[in-house]
Amino acid sequence: MLFRGPRNIARLLIVTRTLARHGALAPFAELIEGAGLAPAILQLARLFSRGGASGRPGERLAAALIDLGPVAIKFGQLLSTRSDILGDEAAADLARLQDRLPPFPGSQARAEVARELGQPLEALFRSFEDAPISAASIAQVHYAVTVEGEPVAVKVLRPGIEEAFARDLDLMFWIAEWLERSQPKLRRFKPLAVAETFRAMCRVELDLRLEGAAAAELAQNFAADPSYRVPRIDWRRTTRRVLTLERLTGIRMDDRAAMQASGIDIDLVLSRAAAIFFKQAFRDGFFHGDQHPGNMFVDDEGNIGAVDFGIMGRLDRKTRYYLADMLLGFLERDYCRVADVHFAAGFVPANQSRAEFTQACRSIGEPIFGRPLAEISFANVLAQLLRLSESFEMEAQPQLLLLQKNMLMAEGVSRQLNPNLNIWTLAQPLVESWMRENRGHEARLGKAASEIAGIAGRIPGLVSDMEAAAAAVAHGGVKLHPDTVGAFARANDNGQGWLIWFAIGALALILILSR
Repeated sequence: MLFRGPRNIARLLIVTRTLARHGALAPFAELIEGAGLAPAILQLARLFSRGGASGRPGERLAAALIDLGPVAIKFGQLLSTRSDILGDEAAADLARLQDRLPPFPGSQARAEVARELGQPLEALFRSFEDAPISAASIAQVHYAVTVEGEPVAVKVLRPGIEEAFARDLDLMFWIAEWLERSQPKLRRFKPLAVAETFRAMCRVELDLRLEGAAAAELAQNFAADPSYRVPRIDWRRTTRRVLTLERLTGIRMDDRAAMQASGIDIDLVLSRAAAIFFKQAFRDGFFHGDQHPGNMFVDDEGNIGAVDFGIMGRLDRKTRYYLADMLLGFLERDYCRVADVHFAAGFVPANQSRAEFTQACRSIGEPIFGRPLAEISFANVLAQLLRLSESFEMEAQPQLLLLQKNMLMAEGVSRQLNPNLNIWTLAQPLVESWMRENRGHEARLGKAASEIAGIAGRIPGLVSDMEAAAAAVAHGGVKLHPDTVGAFARANDNGQGWLIWFAIGALALILILSR
């Protein structure tokens, strides 16, 4: 820790120099200046700046992140969910950031698998292909066949990846801490929370057992649904640095021509994709957080398979209810309800104007009212709501940003496959059914009845506890201050003995609640 500052300054210089070389420094210059590092670092970095860098800002930033290596690429994926920081265009460019790096040698992968699994490779696999089928920033994947004859995919972490992440994570927290102190206006973006989210994401991706567990949970959620295939995990051949799973093959989710050539019903595929997305987000509150076309395949029967479970999202029930109520409010043009939902959920601070926020919601909803559903992007509606954060001091909601990113991906693939179809209309019956069951009048009455029954069930215990507390007071089990005893005596002499029992009841309640 003694050399943390100098080490991070040296690394930050490399980062800013790379950003400047690609003409991608501008979005971060203010942050670096706010950290008090501008005089030394920015001026040196700009010496390496390329004049007339081409491409959109987001494209230049993506190129710089690729040059900076694995950790920067993963951070770019996280930033792609933060349109509130970068803007829609740059976030969309980062969403297309290809998580690809040159592969490390197959012989090295073989040695790593053997070392991790504690057995010679030949004892576990009949064959193991040296050339990886994909090489990403954290790991690469090789096809193999087990000694039992099962085709599998074997994911192996890159050598030294843990050390690289530890170094750059320390830099990220160092900058986040500095920004929290020096830039009050940026605190609503939660720089430390962003760093913590990134660390949590890395923790899953750097321990392949956790990725395997995520896949197993997703598979369990869809055990009764053959339209969605999650590869089975081979736990015998899985460790922290090696993940072995059932091999899934098929047509890329965005390959319309290949699907048509195979006679696959594209609208059926889209209908299944919409249902799968809805079930993950609303029914289960656990969704695949990186559903780009390269991670999804379609088999000959139109079933959808998924791979790569390093990034997963969770939505608690409160957030799912918020989304459902918000959607209902927009569909019914009840913008007061939309505003009430935001305030009740705590997404908008209580000191903000409810009337002004209602007006802002109306500005989002009215332009889409009456338009064909095929022309409406619900992902953009959610994005516009999240962008209200700056005006109304809303705190960033990372889980919703990740959901919105995946909604954009789903809409993009849907329009590639059938431009005349809105994927969310296909899920509409499921949405309506879920809302009736969870947010309709009957559901609310049922919840209220359950809460009343719960309170009624506790009444005998409360009475018993109050009697016990009163007995304790009467027998000296609870020591009262002499002034309190005197006050009770005076009240009793004045014909106000009921105050004594009121006080005892209050004391009993305090004792009960303090347990």
